[in-house]
Amino acid sequence: MKINFRRLQYCAVMAVAALTLGACATTTKSGGKNSFSFDPPVQKPNNPAAVQIKLSTSAQRMYIVEGDRVLLASPISVGKASAVTPMGNHTVRAKTKYRRRVSQPGAGYPMTYWIEFYGPAYGMHWGFIKPYPSTMGCVRMPLNTARKAFDLVRVGTPLQVATTQPWDATIGKSLPVLDDGKLPDPPMSYMLSPKVFTDMDQGKMWNY
Repeated sequence: MKINFRRLQYCAVMAVAALTLGACATTTKSGGKNSFSFDPPVQKPNNPAAVQIKLSTSAQRMYIVEGDRVLLASPISVGKASAVTPMGNHTVRAKTKYRRRVSQPGAGYPMTYWIEFYGPAYGMHWGFIKPYPSTMGCVRMPLNTARKAFDLVRVGTPLQVATTQPWDATIGKSLPVLDDGKLPDPPMSYMLSPKVFTDMDQGKMWNY
């Protein structure tokens, strides 16, 4: 039997292409991992007074740094086009571990690990993460990121919101895409209960 090597080579190339395209399609369809599976490593600062928070709105990344050393890096969600996160240089004005939303709609909803940086209305806090700007101006963090960031920074810590940060092309690109868009909504009775705070302190929430 005569073997058509050119035909075999073509089939092999097409098989690899099909696998590659299939993998890409799967990744796109899944929308990334949910934020509750993300538990970033954190380093202890040598000098807590030298810690700074750097936020990149284009990459939706947060870097907590001490000089050039990144202590904690994480995907975040920032303000959408109609309600942008305030740009510029700020400082941490207040920290409230078990904060709840005061205004309507959604009064009582947990905004745990609140780190305020611009007036009483803008802060960093736990929240569901999307791979695109989706908040009303606050900065949402994954649960384990929020727990670690809250302990790492203090009132007076400098915070910068900029379009880009120097680490976007390196550490930022290595971070996963997180998407909580397909997660079921927890019952409001749970979200308004004290148990939500107890669970969050343990790095978990509802049945995620």
